[in-house]
Amino acid sequence: MPARGKLLAAAVTAAACLGAQALASTAATAADEVVSRGVTIPAFYNPPAGLPSANGTLIRSEPLPLALSLPGLDGPLPGTATRLMYKSTDSNGDPVAVTGAYIEPSAAWKGDGPRPLVALAPGTMGQGDQCAASLGLEHPLTVNSQTLSVGYEDLAIYRLLAKGVAVVVTDYVGLGATDRLHTYVNRVDEGHAVLDAVRAARTVDGASVTDASPVGLYGYSQGGGATAAAAELQASYAPDVTLSGTYAGAPPADLTAVTKAIDGSELAGALGWSLNGFLQSDPSLKPIAEAHLNDAGKAALSDLSTMCVGDALLGYAYAKSTKWTTDGRSISDIIATTPALQAFLDSQRIGTLKPSGPVRLTTGVSDNLVPHAQARQLAVDWCRKGGDVTYTPVVLPSVGSALLNHFAPLLTDQGSAIDWLTDRFAGKAASSNCWSMPVQP
Repeated sequence: MPARGKLLAAAVTAAACLGAQALASTAATAADEVVSRGVTIPAFYNPPAGLPSANGTLIRSEPLPLALSLPGLDGPLPGTATRLMYKSTDSNGDPVAVTGAYIEPSAAWKGDGPRPLVALAPGTMGQGDQCAASLGLEHPLTVNSQTLSVGYEDLAIYRLLAKGVAVVVTDYVGLGATDRLHTYVNRVDEGHAVLDAVRAARTVDGASVTDASPVGLYGYSQGGGATAAAAELQASYAPDVTLSGTYAGAPPADLTAVTKAIDGSELAGALGWSLNGFLQSDPSLKPIAEAHLNDAGKAALSDLSTMCVGDALLGYAYAKSTKWTTDGRSISDIIATTPALQAFLDSQRIGTLKPSGPVRLTTGVSDNLVPHAQARQLAVDWCRKGGDVTYTPVVLPSVGSALLNHFAPLLTDQGSAIDWLTDRFAGKAASSNCWSMPVQP
């Protein structure tokens, strides 16, 4: 089977495991609805002109039907979902509307104290609004002739709900919300969106979580970077959100290393999402992009701006950025010789601040997509700053596919990561293993 056929088969299989439902391409039915690659984005996702002043304030909410739901004696299983839009602040200090979802579990919390809350930061979903994780709860598989999106984070969400843990999911800045482009891997935008999701969840009608509920963060890949950033930013940005524990799996902490690794990989499209996000966050970089990107590069960035992971795997797998530049150099080479670009990526570095609360950092030793070495370095950096870090290397053999090397630890470590968080909610102390870093792989 050709490589791209295997990628499509893998995506469809993953969706089938989630009990996916397919979406037909539909036309907009209201003047304020947006259509992205044939998928109508509900008008709910269009932010209003004016936003509240306080971060985490709910702008609007509505019931969210879960596609994977069963009737139960105490309500639908695994829980009752609410679609959210809440106020946050972006990396430029400007107000921004962020969407997401809160799920009140049907299962009782069997631990002591109030029901805990986990803010789940999704892994890479794409850059089109139809890729948003909250929409993935309603439609685990979105597929038509123009787009393919799989709500793969539903598995972790449902595992948490089964333990009686409430979950709030952020869509991130610009993903879902239709007023701007998603600022992919912007650490401040993502960290703020995660922390403000916690604040928003506390005010949802019918939610059992309160200010007294223990709070945990869960994320892998892009989500691991988001939770890692949130743990660093909590003390200054959200002192009212006390973190009982943070799981940061395969975090892209050093974007200089990550952009080099993804170039030419199965997920080369993520390089386009990164560049689009950089330009959205800092428009002063646009003249540099104009000077270095050729017509093919500009077309790729425009095309990718509305794509989900499935689309990028089918359309841009193994693409090399040398085909996108005017002089045939790679994007990484251009970044290395352009001080403004390097300074921007340096400002995105995670590991310059001590994280709040205990952190469990996981990285696959064979991960060459979000490189293992830079994730391990984050643990070292945090340990040097006195962080309470549990470093967990996942030792799996390389299978020759960067995408699978990156994805496999997500599945093999997920149960242990959730158990680690629930132990924190139960009041068990974390055991930092910073002392062992010199001998850890």
